[in-house]
Amino acid sequence: MPLTALLAALAVANADAPAWRWGADAQGGAPYVFLDPFEPNRLVGFEVELAQALGTKLGRRAVPVLGPWDKLLELLGRGDFDAALNGIEVADEKRRVALLSTPYFAAPEVLTVRRGDTAAPRTKEALAGRAVGTLPGSLAERILTGLGADVKTYEGGQDEIYADLKLGRLDAVLLDAPVARYYADVDPSFERVPGDFGHVQYAVALRLGDDTGLAAVNQALAQLQADGTLRALFERWGLWNEDVAALEGAANFRPGPAPEWERWRSAVGAPRPFFERVRDVYPGLMPLFAKGAGLTLVTSLLSMALAIALGLLLVAARRSNRTPLALAARAYVEVFRGTPLLVQLLVIYFGLPELGLKLSPFVAGVLALGLNYAAAEAENYRAGLESVPDGQREAALVLGLSRWQALRHVVGPQAARLAIPPMTNDFIALLKDSSLVSAVTLTELTKTYGSLANSTRDHLGLGLVVALWYLALGLPFAALARGAERYFGRHLAKEPS
Repeated sequence: MPLTALLAALAVANADAPAWRWGADAQGGAPYVFLDPFEPNRLVGFEVELAQALGTKLGRRAVPVLGPWDKLLELLGRGDFDAALNGIEVADEKRRVALLSTPYFAAPEVLTVRRGDTAAPRTKEALAGRAVGTLPGSLAERILTGLGADVKTYEGGQDEIYADLKLGRLDAVLLDAPVARYYADVDPSFERVPGDFGHVQYAVALRLGDDTGLAAVNQALAQLQADGTLRALFERWGLWNEDVAALEGAANFRPGPAPEWERWRSAVGAPRPFFERVRDVYPGLMPLFAKGAGLTLVTSLLSMALAIALGLLLVAARRSNRTPLALAARAYVEVFRGTPLLVQLLVIYFGLPELGLKLSPFVAGVLALGLNYAAAEAENYRAGLESVPDGQREAALVLGLSRWQALRHVVGPQAARLAIPPMTNDFIALLKDSSLVSAVTLTELTKTYGSLANSTRDHLGLGLVVALWYLALGLPFAALARGAERYFGRHLAKEPS
């Protein structure tokens, strides 16, 4: 039975088993974990199949949980999943924060340059001072740093690194052999540089203290190696090499057929014309974009509601006669406006558990966005209120209106008319800033675009698609704001002569 059919049969048989959640980053790209270029609603990759095989051996159902590659071990330590399985390198610094299984894969580090570039660095010594691209937190980055290279790291995905090499922004790229095989070897404008630039091994990472889980994973890996599943898997993806053969103690490292590698090469060969993609490809991707847009919209609406409510409380506190309350509100505004939103999000998500408060990714994302934008809203409301002349309020009080009635009928409408335009700008900015929640495992609109673009190698066309989605989300709220501005400004309209 072919390996894919076997894995499918095992998955069906294991459907009712308890979940084994494993962390990965689909935006990283092939051949690890990525969206199938032919069926973008399906997650594929050699580590997807490995996770399924491990889950079967463990008697559990493998369930992927997506997050940024360089945050996987932090997310693992936080308890967002049971194991991390996505090119996790065997290294001492990783052993300090996680348990590592016996290695399941090994490969050389590959230096890639532009074909025919006589000035390109081709030795370790020649890399000193040269602009070389790689992934952050990788062994390749540490090797390049030690060699004195001008290291450029990319968080968006592997395809972007080779794109910059082709454009001449980099002198070379140093990455693991699987990445080079799937992104450099398919492009005739690149060439591999022969030589030893280092070797890497991958392992499954588990939380510190999970010794039982580690023993079970090691046993499962040994069984997969003994029954030939690992070799068959690596051969299918074109990853069987001398390093893997030595790791498994195999005498024969001659690879067999690699159907998944051939499938990838046909998928990313000559790009289809743009209008053909618009007609035949992009309509099938709309459900994925719609799902991402839905999460973006819900996150943004709830965050803005929190920001508005808290902003009103802050401006009331700042205008209070109680000095400590006013100072506290002012300090809040300065702190949240003066520090990066991403830092605030990471502190809420990763830092609060240290104090015993563990929030879900969605709640943490909404809370971080709401708390940050509350500072901006408070300033909008304060500017609107202070723009109304004091004589307006005093006249209302003289006419017998209470303070609340003066605010409700005289000061408030005029302040609201001035505060609404910046509020609208803030909401549209919040829609875009909601992309930061991908750092805490939420797959919103921008994360969806990144994963699709790296699996299909279509950054321009899909970039236009995601831009239209953001535009479609923002325009209705801009129109609503204009209507509200007209409503609150109607009393200022001139009477007809």
